[in-house]
Amino acid sequence: MKKTGFLLTSFLLAASLLTGCGAKEEAAPAGAAAEQTKVKVGVTAGPHEEIMNKVKEVAQTKGLEVEVVVFNDYVQPNQALDKGTLDANSFQTIPFLDKFNADHKTKIVIVGNSVTFPMGLYSTKHKNVADVPEGGVVGIQNDPSNRARALMLYEAAGLIKLKEGVGDNATPQDIVENPKKLEFKELEAAFLARSLGNVELASINTNFAMSAGYSPKKDAIFAETSDSPYVNVIAVNETNKDNPAIAKLVEAYRSEEVKKFIEEHFDGAVLPSW
Repeated sequence: MKKTGFLLTSFLLAASLLTGCGAKEEAAPAGAAAEQTKVKVGVTAGPHEEIMNKVKEVAQTKGLEVEVVVFNDYVQPNQALDKGTLDANSFQTIPFLDKFNADHKTKIVIVGNSVTFPMGLYSTKHKNVADVPEGGVVGIQNDPSNRARALMLYEAAGLIKLKEGVGDNATPQDIVENPKKLEFKELEAAFLARSLGNVELASINTNFAMSAGYSPKKDAIFAETSDSPYVNVIAVNETNKDNPAIAKLVEAYRSEEVKKFIEEHFDGAVLPSW
């Protein structure tokens, strides 16, 4: 009897230990499986903000909460991403991001293309670029990437000629022909639309033009063509590029629901890149 009791006790103790180990093994995956369910995304005011609010609706159906943080310049969204106060941002072109990384030694990477905003030349005084008077003051963006893009747009419009090969590094100092002797005034991109009364002509990014009430399709007197290389991107800090929550954000952005919203809401002024 003693022997039987001893064996029974040993069996129960062993079973208890196995059950305890099993409980621990089951609990670990539960903790490991817990993934991020909320992301904070930086955008600029205007179309990027409107699109991301639509993305927010779609993402919510996939179990992801999106907090949209709005900025009014092109520097802070990347600074916030670099510092980790944002999970992602959606506002910039590839050349702009490349330049920002090079200048600030940051490691911000692309996780998906978003939309294209053709840059245009706008004026409240002229209906044609040929009407811009000699010696006229014209506006361009003061950040390096958009400044070069603007100068190439002025060149495409036939107003100036740039030094061959300067491309995305172009500055006003690279202008080799300026028949109208135009004076280029550099301003923050967000201020150009509000400065049209003080210049003959200005290059304006689509998002800021629309925020000021201008229709890129109707009001731009000259604009980039649909094959513009300046596609916008969704970007993250390199350390966050493999985050499943980011993949879910990109999936929501590049959904049919968002594509339809862009096509219907912006009437061709903003083009989906997928």
